[in-house]
Amino acid sequence: MNTIQMLNLLLIVILILILILGLIAVILIYKMRKKKEPQNGTIEIKTPEQKANLITRDGKAIDSIYKFMEFDDVLDNMIVRKNRKQYSMVIECKGINYDLLSEDEKNAVESGFIEFLNTLRYSIQLYVQTRTLNFVDLINTYNKKIDDISAQMAKIRMQIEQARKSGDKRLEDKLQFELKRKQNILEYGESISDYTQRLASSKNILQQKTYIILSYYTSEFGDTSTYSNDEIDDIAFSELYTRAQTLIRALASAEVSGKVLDSEGIMELLYVAYNREQSESYTLRNALNSEYDRLYSTAKDVLEEKKQRIEKQVEEEAEKLASKSIVKADIVLRDKKEKERKIKERALEMVDEYKSEMSNGLYEETKEQIKNADVDNVIQDKPKRKVTRKNI
Repeated sequence: MNTIQMLNLLLIVILILILILGLIAVILIYKMRKKKEPQNGTIEIKTPEQKANLITRDGKAIDSIYKFMEFDDVLDNMIVRKNRKQYSMVIECKGINYDLLSEDEKNAVESGFIEFLNTLRYSIQLYVQTRTLNFVDLINTYNKKIDDISAQMAKIRMQIEQARKSGDKRLEDKLQFELKRKQNILEYGESISDYTQRLASSKNILQQKTYIILSYYTSEFGDTSTYSNDEIDDIAFSELYTRAQTLIRALASAEVSGKVLDSEGIMELLYVAYNREQSESYTLRNALNSEYDRLYSTAKDVLEEKKQRIEKQVEEEAEKLASKSIVKADIVLRDKKEKERKIKERALEMVDEYKSEMSNGLYEETKEQIKNADVDNVIQDKPKRKVTRKNI
């Protein structure tokens, strides 16, 4: 057997071995897939650490939306990034109008800012976010307070009427003063509400906010393999909070006040950053109330939701109408009773003028008739003849 035949034989043996190994690999892969495939066609959910990645029936992975975000989580007033390797804390700054300051004040602010920069021992990021002011919640708050004051005024008027009937002049004067004070507050509140609604109709009212972002890397305190996640979170929070308070005190020298954003504030900041256009008409709170953070839609039926919204609107409008009607009716009744009281008092005075020309029985009966008379009916019935001394 020559060399060429031996090489051919060796090549055949190698090919057979490769085919056998390939067949074994296919069988093993098939068995592994069978083990991973969920029973009864259900969808398997992995561990929480894998951010709820889903597996379809054919074994393909569905990545969570968190995989495409630039942060992992928001907890304890911190943004967690890179699988707990980086933590960030946000300071919201509120400054002053530099252009309105005098020259000396500007120099003082500049010196304070230079001092702030000199105190930095770690890197920071400055972030400016511009938002359109949303007056909806503010207007609703004003309207609710106006309705509350109107209800309080109606209650005070009832108390005044009771005090007048009981003859307690001191209490009546005190309640009248309180009613006047409430009336002034109501008028002021209505003017503020109208002014705010006019502002809300403008789309050019913007608010600019400045933030300082501090970052802390777990590599700064060495190996983290021996620490639990809670321990790493505590260490990062302690370090970031200390740095944030140092920065806030340094900013105060430049007439800039600052505060650490809580978790809700950070989520709102990120929401506006990721949804610049939608955030103007749909706030974070509305999105959370609508459960837009859920994986699957849990919204109610459109027609049912519309029906409930109309019912709620009708309920609110009916409540406002009832409240305002009570106030107006109370004013009309109060004026009517006051007018009726004055008419009867004047009628009694006129009868007293003719007392000497009337018998005692007629005088007493006339007074009783005046006290029990329905003034509206008396006014509507035109007298056939004028009462004079001669008629009496």
